[in-house]
Amino acid sequence: MKLQVQSIHFDADIKLINFIQRKVDKLQTFYDRMVDGEVFLRLNNEGVENKTVEIKLNMPGTQLFAVEKAKSFEAATDMATEALRNQLKKFKTRVKQGRA
Repeated sequence: MKLQVQSIHFDADIKLINFIQRKVDKLQTFYDRMVDGEVFLRLNNEGVENKTVEIKLNMPGTQLFAVEKAKSFEAATDMATEALRNQLKKFKTRVKQGRA
């Protein structure tokens, strides 16, 4: 899936971008009709959990969105993809029931 990663006020290294791509690609095992996605990485100045990951997935007829904060971008990505996985499962059951 085509994923656009934007890091705000810093430059993300290629390892982080590849990590995020792998995590989001795994979501396709739950629903394979995703069109594309956007990821925003932000560094906040307050607190210990100062890294924010926002993931938006575009699918036919809807969008899914998750925002998570953590001490590292990897941990925030794990939490955001877990939230999206739960959203995908609910979305898939609605599609099967014809209520999407």
